[in-house]
Amino acid sequence: MIGNTIGLAALALGWRRSIWTWPAQFLSGVILVGAYASAHLSGGVGKQLLVMGVALWGWRQWQRGRQQAQDGSIAVRFATWRERGVLLGGTALGTLAVGGLFVAVPELSWNPWPDAYIFVGTLAAMVAQARGLVEFWFAWLLVDIVGVPLAFSSGLAFSGLVYVIYLALVLWGMRDWWLRSRAHAPALEGAAA
Repeated sequence: MIGNTIGLAALALGWRRSIWTWPAQFLSGVILVGAYASAHLSGGVGKQLLVMGVALWGWRQWQRGRQQAQDGSIAVRFATWRERGVLLGGTALGTLAVGGLFVAVPELSWNPWPDAYIFVGTLAAMVAQARGLVEFWFAWLLVDIVGVPLAFSSGLAFSGLVYVIYLALVLWGMRDWWLRSRAHAPALEGAAA
């Protein structure tokens, strides 16, 4: 419960474009590693270790890009078509690879394909967040679409509730980042002022 609550705080901090989102994600991962390890869920442990690694990378990315916005927060933008293609292709290939691993080693996951989708989708969302891409929120939305029903159908009501709260934060955050990216978009050359 503590790890998931800190994870919610991390998402809220990401919405606010606060660099503190990354330490919160890292701390959430540390706590959830302990929780998953005590429940002998090695797939969950692996996911959180990867999340912790991406959180360290994201912290570094945002440290470098902190001066991009006038208020000291991170400037956000929409991904280029090439970046979207890389994110989608990487997510699809990653899901196939992780799902295949989960099928080959059943003790890693009792529900291989949805777990692989959530695992890789989470990583794709965090990478997009680290780059300040609005698509980060769309990736989280796609993870939640699978994560909410899966948690409730698996009898993990608290996790399902956390995903529902994530969903609300995702929608608010998506709107905020979308509007911010449009407010700071450069004018097209030759456009009337």
